[in-house]
Amino acid sequence: MINLDDKKVYQKYDTGQVAKSIELLADQVRQVLEEARLIKIPREYSKISQVVVNGMGGSNVGAGIVKAVLSNRIKVPIILTPGYEVPYYVGKNTLYIISSYSGNTEEPLSVYREVRKRGAKIIAITCNSKKNKLADLMLQDNIPGYILKPEYNPSGQPRLGQGYMIFGTAVLLAKAGLFELKIEEMEDVIASMEIWDRELRPLVNSKNNQAKQLAIKLFDKQIVVVAAEFLIGNLRILRNQFSETGKNFASYLTLPELNHYSMEGLSFPKSNQKNLAFLFFDSELYRPRLAKRARLTKAVAKKNKITVVDHKLIGQTKLKQAFEMFQFGSWTSFYLGMLNQVNPAEIPWVDWFKKELG
Repeated sequence: MINLDDKKVYQKYDTGQVAKSIELLADQVRQVLEEARLIKIPREYSKISQVVVNGMGGSNVGAGIVKAVLSNRIKVPIILTPGYEVPYYVGKNTLYIISSYSGNTEEPLSVYREVRKRGAKIIAITCNSKKNKLADLMLQDNIPGYILKPEYNPSGQPRLGQGYMIFGTAVLLAKAGLFELKIEEMEDVIASMEIWDRELRPLVNSKNNQAKQLAIKLFDKQIVVVAAEFLIGNLRILRNQFSETGKNFASYLTLPELNHYSMEGLSFPKSNQKNLAFLFFDSELYRPRLAKRARLTKAVAKKNKITVVDHKLIGQTKLKQAFEMFQFGSWTSFYLGMLNQVNPAEIPWVDWFKKELG
């Protein structure tokens, strides 16, 4: 197995500055906080009954985290509808968010004319990259939103600019009058991320680096990530990170839903005992009934001789734990990529697929 404390490992494989982008996650959030005053959303955009978000891959996970963490504070439901279809219920009372980091994602761009035809209130979030179709549409049709400058994402990869997309989406919803986002709250999150990050960087040896330790435990396994309640949005982004950054197949299950079907599928195939690893994210902020379910689910997995790994989050609030899990997962997937001896920035199969699709 690769030695994660060897500097040469990172020099060899991390040529796309992935580690640097992860180190700068707190700075991404801070940049959005500083630029939030420049974002203007028309007052009438608050007069809606639902929020619909269309974004693919890393461009919709931000909305997913916001939905899960802030569901008890946002006035209307948030619905994620990634793809080519515009649901029947989208209309004049809909706030429709087109989310594309690159600005050229095929699926959300394809629905723009239909959504506009139905009279939905459209906002968008993208970066200021060259040849950005979504940014051009925003300027051409006067679509409000956020065109971010990814100063703190040197890798250039959308999945590593999620500090912008997560908090950028939250700011758009707050500016639309759908909930109150307190500056002190976000400053506390940023400060905590800066502290946590110091213990997770490559220079911190494996004995003291929990992200390295976790990556080693997950090496050569098919990962199933498990969490509940306000962390459900994080599951999708961590699955994406393991797949794209770590080049390691991963999936996720949610509590309590998995207790009603998934446990019976652990027995077969027998290779599950060798190949699977269940990764639980534990939180003292879960309601007691969920915490008990997590303990019993781990017991079921162990009885089936499945590898069980867990990580306890320490943030004092739900929002802090969501960003904590996001940051910790980013580092873990990076170290898993190092163990798999791959360049974490490259996405050869996605690039091949897009080329063939045309």
